[in-house]
Amino acid sequence: MVGHSTVISAQIRAARAMLHISAQHLAKETGLGISTIQRMENRGTNTVTRANLKRVIQFLEERGIMFLGPLENGSSHGEGVYLKADSERQNS
Repeated sequence: MVGHSTVISAQIRAARAMLHISAQHLAKETGLGISTIQRMENRGTNTVTRANLKRVIQFLEERGIMFLGPLENGSSHGEGVYLKADSERQNS
């Protein structure tokens, strides 16, 4: 998992797509306004408060999303998202 400050807009959009949820649903479930979600996804995660970003990340992670950070320490992946298998989610 990466730190909240390194999660990027595309990762939020991808995570939502993997879970098959709309921006409106994400806004409702996190208690945020749709404009906050849209701003986060379209103009960058640095355009919203750390608390709001944390709420979105926590919601997505609780549903099995893992946020992958940029290449580091010889890792073969870049920034992205991963949806845990059902068995992994049940054991989390």
